[in-house]
Amino acid sequence: MKVLFIGGTGIISQAISKQLLKQNSELYVLNRGNRNMDLPTNVKTIIADINEEEKVKELIKDLEFDVVADFIAFVPEHLERDYRLFQGKTKQYIFISSASAYQKPLSDYRINEGTPLSNPYWEYSRNKIHCEEYLMKLYREENFPVTIVRPSHTYDEKSIPLGVHGRKGSYQVIDRMLKGKPVIIHGDGTSLWTMTHNSDFAKGFLGLMGNIHAIGESVQITSDETLTWNQIYQCIADCLSVEFKPYYVSSSFLDAVSEYDFNGSLLGDKANSVVFDNSKLKRLVPDFAATKRFDQGVAETIEFVLSHKEFQILDEEFDIWCDRVIEALEQAKTEILKK
Repeated sequence: MKVLFIGGTGIISQAISKQLLKQNSELYVLNRGNRNMDLPTNVKTIIADINEEEKVKELIKDLEFDVVADFIAFVPEHLERDYRLFQGKTKQYIFISSASAYQKPLSDYRINEGTPLSNPYWEYSRNKIHCEEYLMKLYREENFPVTIVRPSHTYDEKSIPLGVHGRKGSYQVIDRMLKGKPVIIHGDGTSLWTMTHNSDFAKGFLGLMGNIHAIGESVQITSDETLTWNQIYQCIADCLSVEFKPYYVSSSFLDAVSEYDFNGSLLGDKANSVVFDNSKLKRLVPDFAATKRFDQGVAETIEFVLSHKEFQILDEEFDIWCDRVIEALEQAKTEILKK
């Protein structure tokens, strides 16, 4: 199979690349070349900014593909460009959407591909919805061979997945845990969530590539394991061998008192209880099974992060903000309880 990935160096795409090349496929990656040192050595690189359309058109003029997958398309304009570039040059075009595009607030915590798409909280998700609508119109009217994939919270070995963190990633929360400080958890920690290891996501994605039954379809790829946020943080604390010290704050309050995008990432995503029904994926890819349990996967991630200083990125601004939120709420309790 001859494949082109646009982007190709992210959490999801790197795992797919590694598994794909074990199948003796021919993989091309088109990007600006800034992070290609992390790619397998047998990947063929096309160095270009995908937005430089005429340059890219020239670079791929003699190439055709079985699959083109764009991992860095976020707005319909990106897809309009891809359609101009790859119409007639690929047997399948895969767009990476997002499970955050599903209806918020949810009318049913059980999510499948039939769940309505609507997210008034997060522009990112609304843009993904617009992208899906554009592509399905192309499929219906132009026979463009589209497959839409919806990942949820997917993680790898380099970043510990959490609910509430600052702009510099999740490590500052880990630092708070290691120092015995309380960590902020949205809500009361009992809402349901799903974490998917990128190696499991890759299994499902590979099963959709070159799959004639996936053309014209939207498919979510997640683990079948469902956890509460308390369980997620407890697993992390156990791996760190520290006491779990949660400090519960409502998602709406966190959004109201921060400059972080909690309106989107919490109210429009993680604050909602979700349980994914992957029946459709399993019909299309009968041998799919997510086998990396969260406590196992996050243990590997924590071991990697703690042994690689370059991934231990501190965020003093977020740390101070957490302390201020906790202090303010504790003071409010004291004032309310005064007689």
